[in-house]
Amino acid sequence: MHKLSLVNLKTIGDERGFLIALESNKEIPFEIKRVFYIFGTQKDVSRGNHSHYKTKQFLVAVRGSCKITLDDAKNKATFNLNKPNLGLLQDALVWGTMHDFSEDCVLLVFSDEFYDESDYIRNYDKFLEVVNNGK
Repeated sequence: MHKLSLVNLKTIGDERGFLIALESNKEIPFEIKRVFYIFGTQKDVSRGNHSHYKTKQFLVAVRGSCKITLDDAKNKATFNLNKPNLGLLQDALVWGTMHDFSEDCVLLVFSDEFYDESDYIRNYDKFLEVVNNGK
């Protein structure tokens, strides 16, 4: 998959309702080590605003909607996560910003790494330096 990749998730359902199954190394293209979700975010507040040296993430708005802007220092794209059957892959060394949250948004995030503060790049200029110069 490309570093900036939107994925349509298979929905199974009938008159009783719907189900989406997400499995490591299948729908989510890595082994899942961490899961967290973001909710109760103010409409005009952005989240994220960082990159990771090695962590990959897979994001799904399981309720409501939000936009995710991904930037790999060469390409920048904004994705509208507005259906629970849309997932977004954020590769390592991709700057991510989550914004335009609906009031009811619940953003579910799967990660291939455990939390490690030293894996975060929180300064955009440092991010560009790392990506462009391999530092």
